[in-house]
Amino acid sequence: MAEEQVELVAFELPYRRKAAIRRVTFDSGMTMARLVLREGTRITQVDLDAEAAQKLGEALVAAARDL
Repeated sequence: MAEEQVELVAFELPYRRKAAIRRVTFDSGMTMARLVLREGTRITQVDLDAEAAQKLGEALVAAARDL
């Protein structure tokens, strides 16, 4: 299974962690947002559909306002 990935944005986070958001297009034509979190050698990837990506983005903006 091949997929095309385009990195949209990357962030340096506190404590030498990194985050990236990629647009991933699968062979079927389905497109998702992929959140990639790096912590040392540990990598966590989460694929999000448009609705989940929007909700997560809104929640992060709301949380940032409260900091």
